[in-house]
Amino acid sequence: MKLREKKAAKKKEEILRSASKIISRRGYDGATMEDIAAELLMTKGALYYYFKNKEELLYQCHVLVLSEAEEKLESIYRENISSIEKMRKAIRFHIEVAITEKETFNLIIKPEMTFSEKHISKVLKQRDDYAGVFDKIIQEGVQSGEFVVKEKKMARMIILGSMNWIQQWYIPGGEKGIDDISKVYAEYLLKMLT
Repeated sequence: MKLREKKAAKKKEEILRSASKIISRRGYDGATMEDIAAELLMTKGALYYYFKNKEELLYQCHVLVLSEAEEKLESIYRENISSIEKMRKAIRFHIEVAITEKETFNLIIKPEMTFSEKHISKVLKQRDDYAGVFDKIIQEGVQSGEFVVKEKKMARMIILGSMNWIQQWYIPGGEKGIDDISKVYAEYLLKMLT
């Protein structure tokens, strides 16, 4: 990748991260491309250079965050450690992402309310692929005898559902930090699997 392309990619990522915060704060319907451009100290035309509309911008926010998260989760799955430790690390990682990327997570809780048919199938597939890594860890743990789970898919849905709710109540600077919360969640959720 040439230097110019690297700069453009970096700028696009900066826009995506900032835009997700703006949209989260103002709401999808309340934030116009003009508002987003103004808060980013850009012209509306410059913003349209990178994204053709607000849905495209939001879709790219989703792709960025979930692609990075899935890549990290896959690397945890490939580690040469027990399934229990893989799940512990996966839980802790997911909680960290759910909290640090709260804005984007909040926007994609109900993708059918945000995305049109053009993007919804891709969004749902990417979310399924991410959840599938948890499925692989659970399956591996069942096969090795580390996990005793009859309803593997249900177990995964309970795990992800409980972790995704964190973004609704977590307060930065509150009594417990991300590390404390993720340790507690990992401890309790692992009990469900073993």
